[in-house]
Amino acid sequence: MKHVVVIGGGVAGIETAAQLSKSGHWVTVVEKSNQLGGKLNDWHCLFPDFSLAKEQLDWLQSQKHQADLQVLLETKVTSVNRTNGRFAIETSGKDKLEADAVVVASGYELFDARRKEEYGYKIYERVITSADLEKRMNNGELLRTPEGAPNRVAFVHCVGSRDEKSGNHYCSKVCCITGVKQAIELKKLSPGTEIFCFYMDLRMYGKHFEELYRTAQEKYDIQFIRGRLSEAAEKIDKSVQIKAEDTLSGRPLKMNVDWLVLLVGMEAGTGTAQAASVCGSRCESSGFIATADEHRSTNLSSQEGIFVAGSCTGPMSVTDTILHARSAACEVNDYFQKLEKSWL
Repeated sequence: MKHVVVIGGGVAGIETAAQLSKSGHWVTVVEKSNQLGGKLNDWHCLFPDFSLAKEQLDWLQSQKHQADLQVLLETKVTSVNRTNGRFAIETSGKDKLEADAVVVASGYELFDARRKEEYGYKIYERVITSADLEKRMNNGELLRTPEGAPNRVAFVHCVGSRDEKSGNHYCSKVCCITGVKQAIELKKLSPGTEIFCFYMDLRMYGKHFEELYRTAQEKYDIQFIRGRLSEAAEKIDKSVQIKAEDTLSGRPLKMNVDWLVLLVGMEAGTGTAQAASVCGSRCESSGFIATADEHRSTNLSSQEGIFVAGSCTGPMSVTDTILHARSAACEVNDYFQKLEKSWL
C-alpha cells in the first residue's frame, strides 16, 4: 500500500484522494481551512443545469466517507523534502508524514474587486461581486431596494480577467456562463427587474452553455451589451450610475442601476504559490502551477513524484476539475506501477 499526501481539500483534492483510496492507497488530505469542499461551500447553483451546489458537496462528502483516507483540517504543509525516493512532509500542526507521492490541489482565489477602484466595490453599498451574490442566494437573501424589488440590475463581465490593469491577461473561463446563470436566477426571483450584462465578448465554451445564453435572451429578456464599464458612481438614493461604451453601436452609454454585480475571475492566490514553493514546483507568469506538458501531461509538475490537480493549474469549472482530479489519480497509479517495474 502506497501513501499519498494531497495538498488541498476542495473539489480536486477530495476527488483525487477518493479515487486513489479506491485504488488501494492510503491517502492523507491536508486542508488549510476548517472544512472540506473549498469554494463550493459558498456557491448556490451550478451552471448549466442549476443543480444545487450542496448536492455536489454531499456527493463529495460521500466519496470521502466511502474511501479510506485521513483528513487534516486547519493545517498547512510547511516543507516537502525528497529522500531515497520518498517524501518527508511537515505541517503547521507539527505532523510529520512520509509519502510515496504528493498531489497539489490548492485551488484558486477570487480576484479582489477592490483592485478595480473605478467600480466602487466595498465603497458603494450596492456594488457586489458574483461570489457575494451566490452567498446571498445561499442564505435566501434577495437583492432589494427600500421600495422592494430592484428595477434594474447590471452585471459586469471579466472583472480581473483579460485585463492589463489587474495584471491578469488570461480568461477565467467560467465568468461568462456564471453571469448568464446568475442573471437567469435573478430574473426568476424578480420577473419585473431589467437585467443588463456588459461584456467584452462572450465565451460559451462548454456543453449547453450556448443554449443557456440563448435562453437568457429569448425566454428571460436579459439584455447583453458589448462594452466595458469605465466607471461607476453612487447616487444619493444609493443607486449606481454607470458609464460605458456600446462598442457595437460606437456610442457612449450612461445608465442608473439599483445593483451592480461584478463577475470576478480566478487567480492562483497565495495558497498555490506557497504549495508550489514548498514542493519545488515551477509557476507560470500567471501564478498558476506549470505542468510538464500542455497536452499530454497536465497532471505532472516539474518534480518527479509530485502531481497537480484542478484549478491550481488554471481556471476550471467544477466539471473540468473533477475530470482533472480523476486524471491525476490515474497518473499517480501509473507512476507507482512504473516504480514497481523498475524494482523488479
